Amino acid sequence: MATDIKLGWDVEALNKAYRQGYMAGEMGMDKTRCPYRGEVIIAAWEAGWDDAGQAGKQSPQQDDDLFSRIA
Repeated sequence: MATDIKLGWDVEALNKAYRQGYMAGEMGMDKTRCPYRGEVIIAAWEAGWDDAGQAGKQSPQQDDDLFSRIA
């Protein structure tokens, strides 16, 4: 597995940060509350946070479309 020793991250750490960022975004946690240090791993956490926000914006539209088709 590839690891950048001087930065202290690897692919698994980035995936974990992304998942934690996604969960934080789903729970409505403020983006400034990222628990990580280091540009790369913070970027992974923020990407997860951003993706959760995008997924949240898409869900209501899909529900509205479903209800309009039923009515």
